[in-house]
Amino acid sequence: MQEVLIIINDAPYGTEKAYNALRMAKTLQSEYKENVKVNIFLLADAVFCGLPNQKTPNGYYNIEKMLKLVIKNGAEVKACGGCSEARGIAEVPFIEGVQLSNMKEFAKWTFESDKVLSF
Repeated sequence: MQEVLIIINDAPYGTEKAYNALRMAKTLQSEYKENVKVNIFLLADAVFCGLPNQKTPNGYYNIEKMLKLVIKNGAEVKACGGCSEARGIAEVPFIEGVQLSNMKEFAKWTFESDKVLSF
């Protein structure tokens, strides 16, 4: 089984980096099913991707829904604790399945991954 680490560095909206990262995660999960383990690390402004109750206009992508789907399909998702503290959201509840983490765990995931993708 291959482990793929996807790093998201950008806010959920304003660019399409988070959207494209989650599209890649969904595609890896659907195309390679039991042959891939997807881990997602939310870094910098991407920690906002992990917040619940996102409201988007009809017809637009919703990062919360996409994140919930990749979690349901087996992805582990962690948000940088230092980045969350710096943005004042470390105490705010995240989407179920998103855990606060740290650079030590991020380094471990990076070291153990077969592939690392950064968005």
